Amino acid sequence: MADSLEDGQRLVFVGGLHRSGTSLLAQLIADHPQGSGLSDTKVPEDEGQHVQDVYPSARTFGGSGRFARDPKAHLTESSPLAAPVNAERLLRAWRPYWDNSKQYLVEKSPPNLIMGRFLQSLFPDAFFLFIVRHPVSVTLATRKWRARMPLPRLMNHWFVAHDTARGDVPFLRQVHVVSYEWLMTEPQETLKGVEVFLGLDQSIDSSLINPGRSSPYAEQWQHMVDEGDRGARASIKRFASAAERYGYSMEDLADAPRNPLAHSS
Repeated sequence: MADSLEDGQRLVFVGGLHRSGTSLLAQLIADHPQGSGLSDTKVPEDEGQHVQDVYPSARTFGGSGRFARDPKAHLTESSPLAAPVNAERLLRAWRPYWDNSKQYLVEKSPPNLIMGRFLQSLFPDAFFLFIVRHPVSVTLATRKWRARMPLPRLMNHWFVAHDTARGDVPFLRQVHVVSYEWLMTEPQETLKGVEVFLGLDQSIDSSLINPGRSSPYAEQWQHMVDEGDRGARASIKRFASAAERYGYSMEDLADAPRNPLAHSS
């Protein structure tokens, strides 16, 4: 199996926190006639982080709701792991799970959100697609796995991760940010931006998108606020200003910018 990309092949790294829509976005591209995603890996969500031994997976740093708080999870071009031999090792690990006849080879793992600079140093022509979802929705969705973690601490992970990503984005040559909320409400327009960014010859099929998916979290949050939930009150007090800097309202979960990582109030 070749340990380098064929002429015209491009890697597409999809990143974003757990429960932000990374699986959906990766699947949309993998299902395109020009794309292929990792499949039949026998690992969670067919994520490339779990079928390689070059860098530590998110699980090493505590997993969902935790990993970005560990400084060692943030890899850049200065990492000792950023060596050409590791690009070969990654391709060797991932190639058996792609359709290698396709032009766009998709690898989706949440930590890619804070590993773009490192991955770019190994694959200079790679595309980076980050998907960002409202901090409240991500926190409530992740809470199912972290029931014992106080709500404000769990929400803090969203801001730590995206502050890191926002600092890295200016260093990435080919990066496109997708808003989960806009993907739900304006799927064709949002996916058109992805098509143009990647240079796809055909439209991305948007039939996998379920526009009502976020509504339960909006309803749950409103109920928590109305009932005076201590965790909700503490989170609003602590993070309202930080959320505004990303273009989000802590009270209206439908209010979201098109590119949260570029937004500044």
